[in-house]
Amino acid sequence: MGDIEIKTSEEAEVPEGEALGPREEGSEERIKEDKKGRKKQAEEISKQELLEKLKDAEQKAQEHYDLYMRTYAEMENIKKRGAKEREDLAKFANETLIKEILPVIDSLEKAIAHGREENQSSGLIEGIQMTLKGLMNTLEKAGLKEVKAMGKPFDPNFHEAISQQADASVPPNHVIMEMQKGYLLNDRLIRPSMVVISKGNGERRDHEEDHA
Repeated sequence: MGDIEIKTSEEAEVPEGEALGPREEGSEERIKEDKKGRKKQAEEISKQELLEKLKDAEQKAQEHYDLYMRTYAEMENIKKRGAKEREDLAKFANETLIKEILPVIDSLEKAIAHGREENQSSGLIEGIQMTLKGLMNTLEKAGLKEVKAMGKPFDPNFHEAISQQADASVPPNHVIMEMQKGYLLNDRLIRPSMVVISKGNGERRDHEEDHA
């Protein structure tokens, strides 16, 4: 028998061109494709995360802006209220004092009216008139103003009716007599006018009531 030559693995030769078989070349391509796919997926996830973070940041920025605007508006309102309070304080700081002076004005006006009825000394009446005029000028500078009532339609915002009288010459619900003057302080009522108002032709009303 002939001798059989056995070669070790180290001595075995791989045919040229078969160092990398078809299976091994395909595996490398799949690995490359897998890497590309994972990279692309990672990039897409990163973009999505960035978009979500950007959306959250925009929402928080809007919330902060809304809070700022509300705070700013509230601060402006506080400033306006403070300015209004200071203005009112300056306008009406002397309201109590003026209210206490009004009865003095009433007394002076009554003294003038009474003096004219009694034909008293014109010099005395003129003195009282000058005193009253000087006092009123001073108070007017502080914002005091009379409420117009005589001949005006009755207005419950400025007038206080104490009675009604029949008067055919005056339309109903019009002031025919002023018992006490009313006053405004810087356009705010501090005392209403106490008035008598007309109820129209009393005889005609009584006649209508008899036939009712």
